[in-house]
Amino acid sequence: MPLIGYARVSTEDQTPLPQSEALLLACCAEIFEEHASGGNRARPVLARVLERISKGDTLVVVRIDRLARSLSHLLEVIERLEAKGAFFRSLRDPIDTASPQGKFTLQVLGAAAEFERALIRERTKAGLASARAKGRIGGNPGLRTKDPAALRKVRLARQDGYMERLNETAQDWVPHVRRLRPDMAWEDVLRIINAPLPHDRHWTQSRLLRAVKAYVGDGFLPAEVLGRAGRRETDDRLPAIVAAIKGADPEITLQAICDRLESMRERTPRGRTSWQPSSVRMLLERAEKLGLL
Repeated sequence: MPLIGYARVSTEDQTPLPQSEALLLACCAEIFEEHASGGNRARPVLARVLERISKGDTLVVVRIDRLARSLSHLLEVIERLEAKGAFFRSLRDPIDTASPQGKFTLQVLGAAAEFERALIRERTKAGLASARAKGRIGGNPGLRTKDPAALRKVRLARQDGYMERLNETAQDWVPHVRRLRPDMAWEDVLRIINAPLPHDRHWTQSRLLRAVKAYVGDGFLPAEVLGRAGRRETDDRLPAIVAAIKGADPEITLQAICDRLESMRERTPRGRTSWQPSSVRMLLERAEKLGLL
């Protein structure tokens, strides 16, 4: 099982060398280094690593905080790995999802996260019940009177909450949107985004467009991604899709591209449902001639 290492430091002044050396000693075949804040989930190198990993691989980090700064993000990444049949290991923490002990630790972490959410719900219910018993009406008085300032605060809070939820999933879709739009139609971008994700995390086109517009509005994505996609000849569509998959992971194998196309339910040039590496190679060659790679 190939071991793939990921090393991260927060600033350009720091060096990931100690982490990379530890990962090398752990026999990692490949090591990816990134300078980015741990609180930022839209990390391009991490997104590329998660795209690169395939069945049987193991993602290795020196410490959990090099991968994620929150329990929810850690569990989200591990869920993506499990969906691909891959594993996760931390050298300094007792987590190795390929072992029974590591799986147990992960289950404990997941239970702790759910317990914390349950406590918050119970405290909220108890607080509301206590207020009602004392004759107080729950909620914001400004909202009950439709005060403009209060309404504006609620709208901003909801927007902040929405952006926070988007940031948790940004690594799934932002790199693809930034790289493929507006050259590729939204329908095809959506299929490329959804292909490696578990079914319960699939995006709809309307939801993706809303997220992109929010990121454009806050300056996280250029306005050009919302531009109208140009008309593409029918014969150029498949090379464009294959080029997009290859562009997201230059090291991806021909067979892995076949698997991705089949998961997208994309038919071969001859209308078949089963893809062969030779067909992918032909499309990649055409993509190069078209200047798509």
